[in-house]
Amino acid sequence: MSSARAWIRLPSGAALDLINPSPGAWTDDDLALRLARTYRWGGESTWAWPLSVAQHSLFVLALRREGSAAPLAPGEALAELLHDAEEGFLGFDCISPLKRVLGEPFQAVAGRLMAAIAQRYRLPAWTPEAHAAHKHADSVAAASEAVHCTGWSRDEVRDVLGIAHPVLAHDPLQAVYGGTAWEPWPTDVAARRFLDELRRLCGAAVEENPSGSSGLMRDRP
Repeated sequence: MSSARAWIRLPSGAALDLINPSPGAWTDDDLALRLARTYRWGGESTWAWPLSVAQHSLFVLALRREGSAAPLAPGEALAELLHDAEEGFLGFDCISPLKRVLGEPFQAVAGRLMAAIAQRYRLPAWTPEAHAAHKHADSVAAASEAVHCTGWSRDEVRDVLGIAHPVLAHDPLQAVYGGTAWEPWPTDVAARRFLDELRRLCGAAVEENPSGSSGLMRDRP
């Protein structure tokens, strides 16, 4: 851990040190709202709102549920929902090519934030099979978002962005929440829906493994 400090104020009024993050420093509401205020695709959108990381996270979870032969365990579903959670604290969604340019210092900060998130929510380690399924869902989500939310063409998704996965015709989130297919949600809607799913999955994880519930931190900074 670095001796440097980089504090940010959270919506709850608590403070989080991005360099040495404590798993108890934020509330679930903080995380949900920060992710709803963090935008994918550099904030570019063909709609009235940019697509938030909160909505993307629910999209990937919906894809994993669609593609799984058996229901996801609560811990596995939490891992999907929180797969980009560190971006809410960093304040932006850094694309993979830029991550490589920013190099090890950025990766180290993001990694410590993700480790604190994994500790707080007791996220299971990815199995090879679960990680492969996650990466597929994440790439399908990216291809679909690029076309339906951001204005890239299908050819550009393949030739410029380098994403080989297909662009979906249907929006899995529409079946869950209604509304217009592919339309990014306003901040308050995205935060509420993310928070509701996070709390539901945390409760399911406790019910599934009561002996491990002490590892789930109370929702207080």
